[in-house]
This record gives sequence, structure tokens and C-alpha cells, in this order.
Amino acid sequence: KQWYQRRVRGIDKDVRIDKELEPGTRVTVRMTPPSEGTKHYRGTAVSPDTPRTEQGTYWGYRVRLAESFSGVFTECPYSEGYDLTIGTSDTGDLVENTTMRHFRHLVIFLGGLQGLEPVIEADESLQEADPRVLFDYYLNTCPNQGSRTIRTEEALLITLASLRQKISENGMKN
Repeated sequence: KQWYQRRVRGIDKDVRIDKELEPGTRVTVRMTPPSEGTKHYRGTAVSPDTPRTEQGTYWGYRVRLAESFSGVFTECPYSEGYDLTIGTSDTGDLVENTTMRHFRHLVIFLGGLQGLEPVIEADESLQEADPRVLFDYYLNTCPNQGSRTIRTEEALLITLASLRQKISENGMKN
């Protein structure tokens, strides 16, 4: 069997895996316990869904780029589409006042400097411009933010933290 050596974050050692990958490629590796006298760890590249489906372990979120707002839905990687959509805005409803329904595939939209409205307005294929109509939930995940805007990387962490309990209670378990 051909083995390829890569540096794996988290253990800070070289690991030999069963697939050749481009440097910088993110990969989930099922580690094989090291044998006595072996110099390198070994592992098998697996789907990033494996920790969640086999052990119920949270394994991060996915980010993807779409050509337009509607492209998020038409280019959805799930054949049945997203069954729960959340838009975020400082004019949205408070998270703590929201009862979320069960879902299998969730998508969360974070707006730019002017919010989600300009993104929605720029999509000529949409008939509706009101974000409250386009999302299942339109939420303010950072009430009393104290500034005019929040950087996307901050908004992402704030949003995921504020939704964590509702997501874990209502999201797909496997």
C-alpha cells in the first residue's frame, strides 16, 4: 500500500495517510494506534462527516461561495435542500425569544457592512426583497452590539455561540 506523509494539526507530528493530497488540503483522518517501534503515525482519510455520523461529535461548519443569494439554494449540496434558513441582522428578532424547529440541513446568512438587504436586492432572480419573508428565522444574534457594524469573523463566532443550544437541541443527531 502506498503511504503519503503529511503534517497533521492537533498532534503536531507527521502522519502517513493512504491518499495523496495537495499541500494545505483540509482532511479528516482516522488515526491508527501507533505500533511499538514505529516512527510515524498512520491514518486513513475519511469523510469530514465521519466523526458526526459515527460518534455524534461536532466537527466544524462548512463555508461555500455562491454566485448570488439565490445561488445558495440552487447550488445546494444536499439533494433535498436546506430545511432551515436563518438570516442575521441587527433588525432581526432576538434569539432568546425564538423557538427553533427540528432540521436536518441548516444554512445561516451573515450580512456585509450594509446587512443582507443589498445582497438580496442585487439578485435579479428574486421576486421578494424583504429578508423576513426569505428566511425561516431572521435573527439579531448580537443585540446591543455597541457599534455600527460587526466584522464577519466576529459575527460568525457570535452567531454560532448564540445559536449553539438551539442548534444542538433541534438539529440532526446523526
